[in-house]
Amino acid sequence: MTELAQILPLSLNGIADVNRIEANGNLDEKLRGKLGQFMSSSAVSRLLADMFENVEGEHRLLDAGAGVGSLTAAFVERVKDYATGIDSTCFELSSLMNKYLSDTLNHCSDACEINGIHWNHSILEVDFIQHSVESLLSDTFTPKYNKAILNPPYLKIAAKGFERGELKKIGFETGNLYSAFVGLAIKLLEDGGELVAITPRSFCNGPYFNDFRKLLLDSCSLNKIHVFNSRKSAFKADKVLQENVVYHLTKGEQQRDSVIVTSSVCAEDPSPNVYEVPFKCIVNTNNPDRFIHIITDEEEKNLATKAGGLPCSLEDLGIQASTGKVVDFRTRENLSTTFVDGTVPLIFPQHLQNCAIEWPVENAKKPNALLNNESTANLMVQNGTYVLTRRLTAKEEKRRIVASIYTADLADVAVVGFDNKVNYFHAMGKPLADDLAKGLWIFLNSTLVDKYFRQMNGHTQVNATDLRTLRYPTREQLIVMGKMFDFTEFNQEQVDQIIDSAL
Repeated sequence: MTELAQILPLSLNGIADVNRIEANGNLDEKLRGKLGQFMSSSAVSRLLADMFENVEGEHRLLDAGAGVGSLTAAFVERVKDYATGIDSTCFELSSLMNKYLSDTLNHCSDACEINGIHWNHSILEVDFIQHSVESLLSDTFTPKYNKAILNPPYLKIAAKGFERGELKKIGFETGNLYSAFVGLAIKLLEDGGELVAITPRSFCNGPYFNDFRKLLLDSCSLNKIHVFNSRKSAFKADKVLQENVVYHLTKGEQQRDSVIVTSSVCAEDPSPNVYEVPFKCIVNTNNPDRFIHIITDEEEKNLATKAGGLPCSLEDLGIQASTGKVVDFRTRENLSTTFVDGTVPLIFPQHLQNCAIEWPVENAKKPNALLNNESTANLMVQNGTYVLTRRLTAKEEKRRIVASIYTADLADVAVVGFDNKVNYFHAMGKPLADDLAKGLWIFLNSTLVDKYFRQMNGHTQVNATDLRTLRYPTREQLIVMGKMFDFTEFNQEQVDQIIDSAL
């Protein structure tokens, strides 16, 4: 393992990196992906460790999903000139990892001895979720840790999975291992304790993480956030194209007035951009779901103020955003490649092209029509004017939200079907008025909305909940905007000019 350290004077971060590289070489890549565990490089580990504020005195450190101990090593490196004692607890299920983890922790012990720091460590080769839930439910539970540093596994939890059942015992609902690990770590921290984690950014918005955001924001002060300007930066050695974010919390502390947001090209960037943002701009009080907007500079702050301060919700406008009702594989017998008698248009994402509807699409992967019969009646909506968006956008697309207008003259039918990978805007179940739909189309296709949406959404999904959370212009403003646009061809510059003048 780290015999190299006997030849070269490696730091603890360097030793952990050697172990990480060797362990990675011995791991089955498919198994690593299946476990959802990607190990932190020394640069990423150092970035996390540098976020801690209270580095003096006694530290009782939790590292759950510890891997080879890179984060613990970085923490020891960070505090070794100030600490009097470190009690480290690492959870790691992999026996292969634990061989390297033991080696890293032994070097941490040596470093502490040299610096006159009392050191103690334990490695628990047990399920962190099950172990934590049992501890939290114990009559004798008292918070054990005052520091937590985490790079948790990134995997969805099955609706009926073991982990869900365990978490429900303590009244905590979440759908991903990473949010489960961080949520449990918060619960295990004592008041005044600090937590630093690197996770996907997906928890910042959406209904699936409502419980997690509530726990995080109700229990802790959110003090610092670090974002990477490239999706490939944090775990580039593992080819992980996940938008990751690093954050620092203090449990039991009243929320500070501002949040320090740093951004960099990569973890090794010597000059990250640093920006102090009022907390009310990060978590907008207009949003009951408490989405977290990551704002990295003055321009983004101004944009968030402008977009987040718009006067109306969809409910105020008498509009709803819903997911299409047709799940194609559940009604295969009613799908039709061509539009023939007895069928109605079935709109898939493939039909949303260049901010308009292209239908039918010949020789396409998906069908163009749906049989209109008793079994499909509840999947239809009244034919008319709707604004549609894709639920999934490609990474290379210029905008996350790309809106198209569906109109009744596409086909002479009474009803129409929308696939469930399409969101549609409607007037409480009925079609939209044409002039209102045109204004809504312009607003959704604007650069303003795109940039604002990216602040709160770190992935390429556009869910109906996200669309409901946006703030909108007034009905009158939307109608005026719709009348200002030439709908013969999409023009981004013209759309943005209309938005600037109307708002």
